[in-house]
Amino acid sequence: MSNTSNENEQKIQSASNSLLSKLTRERPTLPGETYGVPGSGNTVLLSLTTIAILLFFWWLITAMGWVKPLFVPSPQSIVVKFLNIWRDGFTGSALWVHILISAGRVFSAFLLACAIGIPLGLAMGMSPLIRGIFDPPIEFYRPIPPLAYLPLMIIWFGIGETSKVLLIFLSVFAPVALGARAGVRSAAIEQIHAAYSFGATRWQVLRHVILPSAMPEILTAMRIGIGFGWTTLVAAEMVAATKGIGYMVLTASQFLQTSVVIMGIVVIAGIAYLFDLLMRMIERKVVPWKGKM
Repeated sequence: MSNTSNENEQKIQSASNSLLSKLTRERPTLPGETYGVPGSGNTVLLSLTTIAILLFFWWLITAMGWVKPLFVPSPQSIVVKFLNIWRDGFTGSALWVHILISAGRVFSAFLLACAIGIPLGLAMGMSPLIRGIFDPPIEFYRPIPPLAYLPLMIIWFGIGETSKVLLIFLSVFAPVALGARAGVRSAAIEQIHAAYSFGATRWQVLRHVILPSAMPEILTAMRIGIGFGWTTLVAAEMVAATKGIGYMVLTASQFLQTSVVIMGIVVIAGIAYLFDLLMRMIERKVVPWKGKM
């Protein structure tokens, strides 16, 4: 009797182990894929499920009245507020005008930071002289919050567009420059020696060996930098702004219009996410070898 019960327990344990192994086993590697790449796999369904669950809990909390609408408006009220502002505008300007002005500030600062930061970062990675000159000031101001030097921007450059764009530029510049500098170290020394042995010049080595090796780091730094740019937008539009998504959020917060505040945050997050998807697509085109070597 005891032997029979032991056999049954072993069969149940074996069946559970088999089921667990089937659930946790990864799919077979397809032809052309790299075996065992960490983090590989499609996560779209999981991401959509996570968003749906979060929206459900948000709706449940507001529908049950556990939190006052002043603090957490319902998702449907956010949608209604978005449609109203899209139709009627905010403080006399259409919503798309606010979006275009904020996007113009962020992307102009981003392009300027890339135009200066990427060449400077490459130069810092290749030249000890350049690194010794520019590394201390960049590392000095990099951890300082933008709000800390916002008063200086106003004193030096006034309350016009220059101070706003420059504030965003400074938040983007440091990660882009440091990412480009770190990318130089991604180039294999064997490839550099091989290029020199074939008679390549220093510029050719930079163009054909170092820059392609550094591109994954540079593109990642650009994605991080544009994120810092959007987080600095609200601070930049505190300076005598009359239009912009950050201005809209700040103005609404002063009148306790929580639904407008959350709507503005969602709009900023949506634009930033769409640009991040664009950067990922560019990354797949420009550096298709990333994660496969």
